[in-house]
Amino acid sequence: MTTKQKASITLPAPLAINGGEAVAYAMRQIDPEVVAAYPITPQTFIIERFSEYVADGLVSTEYINVESEHAALSACVGACAAGGRAQTATSGPGLALMFEIVWVASGMRLPLVMHLCSRALSAPLNILCDHSDAMAMRESSWIMMFGSNPQEAYDQAIVAPTVAEHPDVLLPFANVLDGFTVTHSVERVDVLPDEDAKSFVGEYEPERWALQPGGGATFGGLDANDFYFEHKRQQVEAMDNSLEVVRRQLDKYAELSGRKMSLVEEYLLDDAEVALVVLGSSEGMVRAAIDQARADGIKVGMLRVRLFRPFPVADVRKALSGVAAVGVLDRAIAFGAPANALMQDIVMATRTLPERPLLMDFVYGLGGRNTPKQMFREAIDHVVLAKEQGAEPESPAYLGLR
Repeated sequence: MTTKQKASITLPAPLAINGGEAVAYAMRQIDPEVVAAYPITPQTFIIERFSEYVADGLVSTEYINVESEHAALSACVGACAAGGRAQTATSGPGLALMFEIVWVASGMRLPLVMHLCSRALSAPLNILCDHSDAMAMRESSWIMMFGSNPQEAYDQAIVAPTVAEHPDVLLPFANVLDGFTVTHSVERVDVLPDEDAKSFVGEYEPERWALQPGGGATFGGLDANDFYFEHKRQQVEAMDNSLEVVRRQLDKYAELSGRKMSLVEEYLLDDAEVALVVLGSSEGMVRAAIDQARADGIKVGMLRVRLFRPFPVADVRKALSGVAAVGVLDRAIAFGAPANALMQDIVMATRTLPERPLLMDFVYGLGGRNTPKQMFREAIDHVVLAKEQGAEPESPAYLGLR
């Protein structure tokens, strides 16, 4: 689309809405055949608002009130297998209750969409944000994309079905939003005209579906030791394919919206000697800490990973190729593992660099613990010290731990 063509589009007025409402707005524009969900904090804004769209007749969606999150994802699996576009939303313990069906959805190659409002897992009981729920599903063959604000929550909600439904992919997609920080924060959100959003997403036209007249297909059948291995390997190929599909769809969306999104987002990395790597909504505070450190003469930059699964190894490797030391910010603990989840990925992504940077793992923000600018400034100082000493710490540092 040319600049002249862009100027001819009359965009709706910007909205002042929270991240949950932004996702619901995108869902209204997409108008999926089926939405099934169970209320859980902090996801509730999404389904409350979308149910209002249903009640007001603004969508043709069949909205299903179910008895549990397990039932919600099961209903979406059935609807998608039957040939419909289906979406759901959940948080923390709700995802845990869905977990059996999380694997069913990907194993059946069903391109449904879940909006995951990230929340700590019990016990002790906690309803606030960390990434424990998202990390629990990272190996379940779902495409996973982390947004950092309500605008990205909306944009990723529009892009999600176009990736999941691509014939080279056919895998479910998780649009991950930090609970409360994104879901409940009211910010300016620029939305597409309804007709442009609907045109970008298009209609879901599966090649095979359970209710196809005259068709014959098996969904979710028994797969013993004869073909199970082969089907899992096919999912590997589909996940590999999805990386470039995501890249193309983000570029295509940028042409329409004017908002560029990449698999990873760099900040002041061109001349950086040290860097921090982050997922999700902490990006803003990390930027502020970097600006403060830069003012003090420290050459530090940031890499935010937007596409978490499949992990964009080449993009991460290129972004971090010039830095001497990297601090990785994990908002979840991988109990008993030699490193936490994001750190593991960064280790593997950088292992073949001719001059691999020193790596330091930080755990922060568990259970919604406050993440002020000074906390990340302290992390920068730790990374600088590791660079000066030329040694990697053997164990993670815990930021803000009392």
